[in-house]
Amino acid sequence: MIEDTLEQASRTARQAPPARPLDEALEARIQKATQTLLAEQRSDGHWVFELEADATIPAEYVLLRHYLGEPVDAALEAKIAVYLRRIQGEHGGWPLFCDGDLDVSATVKAYFALKMIGDSVDADHMRRAREAVRARGGAGRANVFTRIMLALFGFIPWRAVPVMPVEIMLLPKWFPFHLDKISYWSRTVIVPLLVLMAKKPQARNAKGVRIDELFLEPPQSIGPAPKAPQQKASWFWFFRGVDNVLRATEPYFPKRTRQRAVDAAIAWVSERLNGEDGLGAIFPAMANSVMMFAVLGYAQDHPQRAIARKSIEKLLAVHENEAYCQPCVSPIWDTGLTCHALLEVGGERVVGEVKRGLDWLLPKQVLDVRGDWIARRGDIRPGGWAFQYANPHYPDVDDTAVVAMAMDRVQGLSGRRDYQASLARAREWILGMQSANGAWGAFDADNEYYYLNNIPFADHGALLDPPTEDVTARCLSMLAQFGETAASSAAVANGVDYLQRTQLADGSWFGRWGMNYVYGTWSVLCALNAVSVDNGAPQMRRAVDWLVAIQNKDGGWGEDGSSYKLDYHGYESAPSTASQTAWALLGLMAAGEVDHPAVARGIKYLANAQGADGFWNEPRYTATGFPRVFYLRYHGYAKFFPLWALARYRNLKSGNTRALAWGM
Repeated sequence: MIEDTLEQASRTARQAPPARPLDEALEARIQKATQTLLAEQRSDGHWVFELEADATIPAEYVLLRHYLGEPVDAALEAKIAVYLRRIQGEHGGWPLFCDGDLDVSATVKAYFALKMIGDSVDADHMRRAREAVRARGGAGRANVFTRIMLALFGFIPWRAVPVMPVEIMLLPKWFPFHLDKISYWSRTVIVPLLVLMAKKPQARNAKGVRIDELFLEPPQSIGPAPKAPQQKASWFWFFRGVDNVLRATEPYFPKRTRQRAVDAAIAWVSERLNGEDGLGAIFPAMANSVMMFAVLGYAQDHPQRAIARKSIEKLLAVHENEAYCQPCVSPIWDTGLTCHALLEVGGERVVGEVKRGLDWLLPKQVLDVRGDWIARRGDIRPGGWAFQYANPHYPDVDDTAVVAMAMDRVQGLSGRRDYQASLARAREWILGMQSANGAWGAFDADNEYYYLNNIPFADHGALLDPPTEDVTARCLSMLAQFGETAASSAAVANGVDYLQRTQLADGSWFGRWGMNYVYGTWSVLCALNAVSVDNGAPQMRRAVDWLVAIQNKDGGWGEDGSSYKLDYHGYESAPSTASQTAWALLGLMAAGEVDHPAVARGIKYLANAQGADGFWNEPRYTATGFPRVFYLRYHGYAKFFPLWALARYRNLKSGNTRALAWGM
């Protein structure tokens, strides 16, 4: 019934309010999704959904166990093998996102893990993977992190890996390369890795598994990696010269200085070890910390090594028939966004459950740890939320804004001030984290040392955490929801100016942490609406026109990881997804377009795509870890974003105003 009524709504979208049958059918869908989402709430009030990356993380988990010589968990490995085989692409290799192109590094790791688990090289899926890698230049074309893994297993020489001396730990802050100049994820991955690269251990590899068949040349003949496509030749060859000098002189570095550097690395990791949540609360850093403790001779039951190892097990997602390892967990993000979706639904019971979620979030605010962000902003007090259960050295600007807006919204509904002190600290921290260009990055301020992406080690191009449009938009939305305006706040005025400068000619905005321009454009439209930019303003009209123009024939919106390619020349069609459709709809409604026919078509798409359980099936990846390198599938996105869009559509269509009152 809803399909016919929505078709009618599309034809009369700019006339009368929708007929009662539409209201009833839409309400039924909203309530079904709401009840299912509430059933996912944990007993203590929070929500957390699985977070899936590509084949590299589960493959690295398997290889880590064999590197350390741990007892084989055959049942777990068998489930991981099922998962890896299932996500293999039709091209024979493994992509970085659903239906993406083959990635050589991911394929090398997945093939190695499956062979380690026991898959025969003669099996069809192994043969296809092997042929696909060799057709693309062989394992010698793998990226730096994969080369380090191959060196640790003794397949390729260490000369094939860029030199990163552990003495980096002793460099002064003014030096061109310093830990303070790179992103949080780079720091936490690199510091324990520096010790590994200094000690150059070799994996135990009790099975003696090798993957020589993936190389076109003898593995021991592999030399340094070539320049990555995004690296500038002049900078790269300069740094390659530095690398050559370091390679020649490193054997002569004083032993006493080297030990001081190793000790500094140990102290750095120990301070940030983060208990069972792990170093940086991300798998690569956690795995490196375990290997660092192992090479330094720490026994398996040593408290630091044991807790670092335990942190990795908490990332496993084990199901009846398959299993994989998550790159991290996302409870703060999931809970904050779920609260926003449910607040849009409304109702006394629902808001009560939201209040339980926010009460769970309240003590998670980091108020007493001056994290790594103080390197650039040492004069402000902590006040942010992290992304994971615990990661006090690395609170996240984006999470902080999302949580704060949800808390402020509940206060507005209740008339109480339960969260006022927490919100004041969040505002203080967010304002302090604004970069000089008026924008915000995710974890650091002014992290724009772009020349460092040209060092040989940085072939992934993700060494930094510069300010971005989507995070900036979220911060502006929060400040505007708190009552600040461009006229009253220089921070808001500078942020708005940044967003106006970064709008692309086609009307869209880049999305760093969500895929991609649909995500960025939704985020910015919400922010511009929140700071009272008129819906008729040119930047709003261009963004609306772009979103309408890229709507798929089925009424939905879609975009995939290929939109991050270096030679991007505009939107390229991709299959519709529920979460990206929701973003587009929320963006259009923020721009005052709830009555636009494109919105009615998008609502119809979500109605048609909703499953019997109230949720939406979304196998495609719609989020980003690092553009062109690492993508994410948040299993919660298809659960709360579509509900959010449906509820907002209902509210705006049935209310007395078409104006959106909230920052998101």
